[in-house]
Amino acid sequence: MYILNEKACSMTLNFGRSYVAIPGPSVVPERVLNAMHRASPNIYEGPLHDLTDTLYPDLRAIARTENAVAIYIGNGHSAWEASLCNVLSRGDRVLALATGAFGHGWRDAAAALGARVDLLDFGRRAGIDIDRLADALKTDKSHEIKVVLATHTDTATSVRNDIAALRTCLDACSHPALLMVDCIASMACDPFEMDLWGVDVAITGSQKGLMTPPGLSFVWFNEKAAAAHTKADMVTPYWDWAPRVNASEFFRKFDGTAPVQHLYGLREALDMLLNEEGLEAVWRRHDLLARAVWAALDHWGQGGPIEINIAQEDLRSRAVTSVRIGARHGTDLRRWVEQKTGVTLGIGLGMATEDDPNSDGFFRIAHMGHVNAHMTLGVLGVIEAGLVALEIPHGPGGLAAAAAIVAQA
Repeated sequence: MYILNEKACSMTLNFGRSYVAIPGPSVVPERVLNAMHRASPNIYEGPLHDLTDTLYPDLRAIARTENAVAIYIGNGHSAWEASLCNVLSRGDRVLALATGAFGHGWRDAAAALGARVDLLDFGRRAGIDIDRLADALKTDKSHEIKVVLATHTDTATSVRNDIAALRTCLDACSHPALLMVDCIASMACDPFEMDLWGVDVAITGSQKGLMTPPGLSFVWFNEKAAAAHTKADMVTPYWDWAPRVNASEFFRKFDGTAPVQHLYGLREALDMLLNEEGLEAVWRRHDLLARAVWAALDHWGQGGPIEINIAQEDLRSRAVTSVRIGARHGTDLRRWVEQKTGVTLGIGLGMATEDDPNSDGFFRIAHMGHVNAHMTLGVLGVIEAGLVALEIPHGPGGLAAAAAIVAQA
């Protein structure tokens, strides 16, 4: 006969491997971690140089471009700054298109560097309005706007913008501004075609779809952006992309010591994405898992306050889903799920309102990077358990609906 003590009675089910289902840093594959777990090699010559040379063509393949790519030591915010410094002069006019917190963030970075920034804010539940963009471009008859900033997927709202439509709009208005796109949450998750869509500059970080720990950022740029670089007075020795892509000396590619272990990890991640699964298959996997998440949320929402933040399906990210659930429910659910089951959900970033100043009525589910069906179904299962435990009103059948999407694959 077992006698349960007080400590045993307060047990939780979070022992074992935890799962961080937040939109970055995403899950890092064991293979990537193992590749990074090594002593520092010779940085002056030899295998490290050869390995680094193999990264550039594969990074171009990830962005679907034939253009140049520079690697920086830093997070996504460093890519914001690097991209801006290389094409702008102080006082240049920038048009920022915001569909969430990160559109505002890139705008703020441009303003802090000395650019004159105009903002078109499309709110937190919609994509970029092409008509409003066209009006702004047509008003700029002297072509003072040098750059248009857009976020492919805003990680806070989970809206996914139509980047090809932005290029069509710029061309239709005969406007010469550079189209620069933040792909930090979308690269290697959602389809992105830099050359086909006419993107001049694209940026991302290592910590989301590229399945590598935070610490690297990447800036792709075409010849039009390279021409703007020759006139830019914001460029500094560290952010200058020219030596990073043209240098014969290895250390110049990183303006100093290379991020050695990250390079080994990135090499393994790119092998997994491009050479084993294949990029189109990666995109299809993300689409399927996103649809499983949406199916569960749609069923739960039929009997309670749960609502996908982006109602229009073709505007939804395949990397992350932002969820509305009502004040306190979001925070309570996140904490229950983490404390009781070992799963961490994303906070309601940048979604504060007058009635909900702490964004307690939101949470986010990431389905990006190194993630598969059992991981996604597991997250949905513990969310459903949390809804039951916390007596949050919800409709039945959410988990079954998600399983059906996976079964039909």
